[in-house]
Amino acid sequence: MVPNSPTALHINNVTSPSPISSLSTLSLYPSSLSSLSPSSSFSFFSLSIPCPLPQQHHPSLHVHGHTHLKTIPIRKGLKVMCSQSEPLKVMISGAPASGKGTQCEMIVQKFGLVHISTGDLLRAEVSAGTEIGNKAKEYMNAGQLVPDEIVTAMVTARLSQKDAKEKGWLLDGYPRSFAQAESLEKLKIRPDVYITLDVPDEILIDRCVGRRLDPVTRQIYHIKNFPPETEEIKARLVTRPDDTEEKVKSRLQIYKQNAEAILSTYSNILKKVDGNRAKEVVFEEINSSLSQVKNEKVNATKLGKSALQSDSHSNKEIWRGIPTKLNNIPHSREIRKYFYDDVLQATQRAVNDGKTRLKVEINIPELNPEMDVYRIGTLMELVRVLALSFADDGKRIKVCVQGSMGEGALAGMPLQLAGSRKILEFMDWGDYGAMGTFVNIGSIGAKEVDEQDDIFILVAPQNAVGNCIIEDLQAMTDAAGSRPVILINPRLKDLPGSSGIMQTMGRDKRLEYAASFENCYLFRLLYYAGTQYPIMGALRMSYPYCYEVYKRVDEPSRREKYVILSTFTKRPNGDEINNAFEGKTGNEAKKASGFWGFFNSILG
Repeated sequence: MVPNSPTALHINNVTSPSPISSLSTLSLYPSSLSSLSPSSSFSFFSLSIPCPLPQQHHPSLHVHGHTHLKTIPIRKGLKVMCSQSEPLKVMISGAPASGKGTQCEMIVQKFGLVHISTGDLLRAEVSAGTEIGNKAKEYMNAGQLVPDEIVTAMVTARLSQKDAKEKGWLLDGYPRSFAQAESLEKLKIRPDVYITLDVPDEILIDRCVGRRLDPVTRQIYHIKNFPPETEEIKARLVTRPDDTEEKVKSRLQIYKQNAEAILSTYSNILKKVDGNRAKEVVFEEINSSLSQVKNEKVNATKLGKSALQSDSHSNKEIWRGIPTKLNNIPHSREIRKYFYDDVLQATQRAVNDGKTRLKVEINIPELNPEMDVYRIGTLMELVRVLALSFADDGKRIKVCVQGSMGEGALAGMPLQLAGSRKILEFMDWGDYGAMGTFVNIGSIGAKEVDEQDDIFILVAPQNAVGNCIIEDLQAMTDAAGSRPVILINPRLKDLPGSSGIMQTMGRDKRLEYAASFENCYLFRLLYYAGTQYPIMGALRMSYPYCYEVYKRVDEPSRREKYVILSTFTKRPNGDEINNAFEGKTGNEAKKASGFWGFFNSILG
């Protein structure tokens, strides 16, 4: 039995998927090239089975229906899914330092709701150049507040999207005024529960003002609640610039005025929660309230449905799947956003788990420099999404692009990165003052590591012929200490020296250092070895889950879907991928030989 399998997944006691006859002589391997197709439609249709599994040989998978579905994976417990017709709708409000962000994360993990905040929406609309985004940008450029009508229109549009309708939503920090609340009421947009986190002012101020940062270890202390272990550490602690009493009191006053104005609108569904307790205790009360409301809604929609059907839909985890039509270039905004979100969620989970040396490898056509459809703008957009998301959490991000390497006639940089720093500098980073405060741009090297930096995002660091970036990269990570360093599409394999001869001195140590970065996200398309057509499948890994091998299956009317074949706790090599496609178990697998076996042996 496969645990936590999707709702539409059926398991039969038969052997694994039938082998593809042509694969008996050819091998599959992750490639940088994509297939071509006249179809331009876009959809999601694939299956994901969480790891660990007891074996790599799976029963046959039969799929029905469910498409365009998405959940955020969680590491513990089962996700509670609302009835498809009546999903849960929640609003939450809380002052700065009330713990609202933590509770939002726990609510999303438990109930699978779509988390919506106006800050994220504004940035997305402005970045996408939509009509609403352009209107908002005009006001922001003029230094004015974005009018309620525009913000409400943005929120309404987001709430009307399919994922919010199917999964329910968590509206974070909105509405913030009586006028905004009334606008939503007129549009008949009303939550099931309005949660407020109640924390005394003195506690909120103390939480902010009492925080201290150890510039050496980056550990956050509190002078009362979590004091440093030694006098040596205490002597070097510093206060962050935004943790002053004056600034905290100003933010609290603004929040109170807005909160009091809208309480009357939601008084009959108000749930006031004491936030001056441990986060687990606070969430236990929130969970109890939301579960009660959810059960009432599910019971109301169960009428006419069998108990078995209802249990199936509420207890199975559904994953959105791999986007189809990846061969259509340029990629649609939906495809790009899917991968940005997929990378972001995996990276956040890894950083939250304390991982400090991470890498993202994503080789969709637009992000593969070996293809003529490579778009540097797509890579920069991905970097911006990561940087702004961490900045929203109060982190200070250093986005780094390697500079020119070598001297004299040998000076230069990889063509892939030419002009990338200028692109980053001229990009729209929003009008909230993130660039230059929470986000800064630098290059790769120990001198770029400043005391206030919390996270470093390195854009495609790579060796060039005659020059090696490893030395500067290692110096930088040494200087960063326990702070996370995230490599986006690194290319750290040794290249020949300027004389055309492979550098050998210190090569083992360079390769060992490059391997010290662990994948928090990987996505590669699979092709026949040595070919560019067609796409045969995909290899995906999203922290902390396993590596998953998918097979692309053609369907009538030029449709396609991705079906999972096998999972691996470690990154699979060419032989293992081939065996998954051929339906071979570990005992049946044979080493490939000859020309194709050689390509298998060097994969990964």
